[in-house]
Amino acid sequence: MLQNNSTLKSLIDKLWNNFWSGGISNPLTAIEQITYLIFMKRLDELESKRERDAEFTGEQYDPRFKGKYTIPGSDQTVDKNELRWSVFKHMPADEMLFHVQTRVFPFLKELNGETSPFTKQMANAVFIMPKASLLVEAINIIEQLFTEIEKDATEGGHAFQDIQGDVYEMLLSEIATSGKNGQFRTPRHIIKLMSELVAPQLGQRMADPSSGTGGFILGYYQYVLTSLVRRSNPDLLIKDEDGFERAAISAILTEEVKQVLADSMFGYDIDTTMVRLGLMNLMMHGIDNPQIDYKDTLSKSYNEDSKYDIIMANPPFTGNIDKGDINEGLKLPTTKTELLFVERIFNMLKMGGTAAVIVPSGVIQNSGKAFEALRKLIIDKAELKAVIAVPSGVFKPYAGVSTAILIFTKGGETNHVWFYDMQSDGYTLDDKRNKIADLPDGKAGSDLPDIVQRYKARDAKKDSDRKLKYFMVPQKEIVENNYDLNLSTYKEEVYEEVVYENPNVIFEKLESIEADIQKGLVELKELM
Repeated sequence: MLQNNSTLKSLIDKLWNNFWSGGISNPLTAIEQITYLIFMKRLDELESKRERDAEFTGEQYDPRFKGKYTIPGSDQTVDKNELRWSVFKHMPADEMLFHVQTRVFPFLKELNGETSPFTKQMANAVFIMPKASLLVEAINIIEQLFTEIEKDATEGGHAFQDIQGDVYEMLLSEIATSGKNGQFRTPRHIIKLMSELVAPQLGQRMADPSSGTGGFILGYYQYVLTSLVRRSNPDLLIKDEDGFERAAISAILTEEVKQVLADSMFGYDIDTTMVRLGLMNLMMHGIDNPQIDYKDTLSKSYNEDSKYDIIMANPPFTGNIDKGDINEGLKLPTTKTELLFVERIFNMLKMGGTAAVIVPSGVIQNSGKAFEALRKLIIDKAELKAVIAVPSGVFKPYAGVSTAILIFTKGGETNHVWFYDMQSDGYTLDDKRNKIADLPDGKAGSDLPDIVQRYKARDAKKDSDRKLKYFMVPQKEIVENNYDLNLSTYKEEVYEEVVYENPNVIFEKLESIEADIQKGLVELKELM
């Protein structure tokens, strides 16, 4: 949907470029500052709506912008109404910058009360807009963005909240395309694929031990709500640009559902900036009190074993952790984070809980002792349901590594493992990552819908042809291959015989072409 709105894309690019040229070149810092401004705008709008609703219904409501706010570090107070976006945006530039820095932003940091995860993570946040002119430009662009979102929502029949969330996701994607700081977002359509495969249900506790911008939590949230719509009113479902069903989430969000979801979703990350971005990303998508905490889930301080029904994650691919810092519950003989995270995920699952994890290809095929021990763990002590080979271009332009998606259920028994050779995720595998249209012969440009369909219908008796993209392999055979989970170990390659012309025929054709060239040259000379 959003990809088709060139105005929105243009405004986002303009906003991003203004921050870059205005002196905020670090992408994480820029997105953080932009996020704060969008928050101020959205907070004012939501409060206005709630105030109007309360007035209309006669219900009691305590407005956020009513009363006096004591400016931190002083005895001075300011009328809270002056902290609204709709009020301060009309101030002269220099006065506005001072007002936002010293009054509005401190108010924002304390928004959900002292004990909320949001306030806790915002404690050390700073508003570092370097000059008043940049603030004015940014406010103008954000105003235009919201006007365009409103227009798109009205004309396109989509929920304002959904489009707003899409815009924020697009902003976050700038972190990825800038390729700095190693903070990479998992492509949204891959998250949707993984959500479809694990199929979470309302009330199941979900976690991501390296949550970043909260993409997997959002994937869980949207999948659960779409499932509720599918059961109650399937006519509201539409196919999105990646072929997955999606519904306007606001259509099903009752207070009871919101509370169950709020108590079910958890994220952890060791980067405070990413924790804040993740929290705000979820709040932008309508999750009022998201739970993402600053925590190193590999360290000794983390103790959340056997507490989750669903885990979806794309943990850091490379890196090592100091041996002395590793949690005692992690037994693999390694300091490699990509291995320890999978063991951590296994430990976090309840018995019967299911995980979908993206791992680099080394995890599924390297012969090292720790690598094999990890594969043995998820095959012998879990039901390893699927290994989906992902083409190396999926994480471009910022990473070209080959990866795989593992799906396993803790406590189950592995009898057969389903393999799928994903050849297209629906986008070109170069740095541009352009959307691929379906082929003229009717074949889909993306394997993702096929993966979901084949996975749900997988059958060890039927899925035995190893010349196809998908097939099942018995556990015994995998064990005999030292727990190797590399798809190519089991796939039967199909070689097509290529018939070449007789060399004499090729020479005749070349001589004919050469004769035509010489004839052309002669004719050309005669014209000069």
